[in-house]
Amino acid sequence: MTYDACVLGLGYVGLTLATTMSDVGMKVLGVEKRGDIVDLTNKAVPHFREDGLEEMLQRTVGSGQFVAQQQILPHDRCDCYIITVGTPLDKHGAVRLDMIRAATEQITDHLQDGALVIIRSTVKIGTTREVVVPLLEASGKKFEIAVCPERTLEGKALVELRRLPQIVGADCQQTRDRASVLFDRLTKTVIKVSSLETAETIKLADNTFRDVQFAFANEIARVCEAFDINACEVISLGKLGYPRTDIPLPGLVGGPCLEKDPHILIDSGREKGLDLEISRASRLVNERQPQETVDFIIREMERRKIPDDAEIAIIGLAFKGVPQTDDLRGSMAKKVIENVMRWRPRLRLRIFDPVVQRHDLERDFPECQVCDTYEQAIECVSVVVISNNNPIFEKYDPKFIKLKIIKNGFIYDYWNFFENVYYDKLEKFYFSVGNTRNEKQ
Repeated sequence: MTYDACVLGLGYVGLTLATTMSDVGMKVLGVEKRGDIVDLTNKAVPHFREDGLEEMLQRTVGSGQFVAQQQILPHDRCDCYIITVGTPLDKHGAVRLDMIRAATEQITDHLQDGALVIIRSTVKIGTTREVVVPLLEASGKKFEIAVCPERTLEGKALVELRRLPQIVGADCQQTRDRASVLFDRLTKTVIKVSSLETAETIKLADNTFRDVQFAFANEIARVCEAFDINACEVISLGKLGYPRTDIPLPGLVGGPCLEKDPHILIDSGREKGLDLEISRASRLVNERQPQETVDFIIREMERRKIPDDAEIAIIGLAFKGVPQTDDLRGSMAKKVIENVMRWRPRLRLRIFDPVVQRHDLERDFPECQVCDTYEQAIECVSVVVISNNNPIFEKYDPKFIKLKIIKNGFIYDYWNFFENVYYDKLEKFYFSVGNTRNEKQ
């Protein structure tokens, strides 16, 4: 069978890319070692939530434009191979390359002379040249290689694949042009950059910059709490009509990219003898925030004499709520729960997420009681912790929550949903990141 492209890895990045490519008329082979994912894909059933993906899969799988397999077969012929496998961090904080190597080795076993190989996975600077190229060269075949990093937002991936500029990095104009032709079929804008390393760095720089911005917001929140100031007031009102400042609101910072990519950039710099102090400090601020905020929650429980075996509710377990996703990778709610249980192991935890399936919550949070509704989760608990920014949570007014929880209970909101409500109207039971001043009242 001849394909226009072979996408290796059908996770969030690979499946959305492969489906979109096939939807614009390409014949696409998807390769995924997990058999259950292959079976689901060939039934046009996505294994994660993404707006529009199921409908697009039904079109492309149904028409035969997109086929999934566990490996490349001897008779498969592909003009282009795109590696989209995961690159998680190991226990030491270094990026794992075993899946990149495995995918590359599978390509070398079937590589046709003149094929184009594209790295779309997020990798350390220099990985394509130092790891992938030597493996491909060992095949003895001629090939071209480019780096085209993924930059889509979960929940909007199908839209952004058609709208966002695509970065294409290669060492020669011929390869840049060839890779550009492929992505020209997806989007109106393709940006060609001068080398493999330039393209690798763009992805890391983009996400690390966002991490630094969020860390600064969380730093401002810490200062505001120390001085009994409302951080949302400082940030939101301070930038009104002032074009030189656009600080985001404070909150939990996680997810499969932001918790990983800054570390990859830091590790890249370290290999050249550089200490990327700002990136490293930003990660420190964002990674310790769950512990610092849980410290406040525990203190407030003690101040209110809430017993150690009380029930508390953690609302919003996916790593983000906007756009909605069921992705639990990099969920900072996990860190919140870990810190709560470390300090108060007898506490009974209820959890609720409007998007994540019950079986996934039961698998990832076996120590918690999974609830099917928001109301069930908060009924008669002592503390409600809102840990992601799903807009559904904004519908539940703090005073509604107050009526449901115990008399002396309180709310801790990581996302400042009710920043515009005057705090004297919330009767000293509502706290948020950057606004814990009621603790002393």
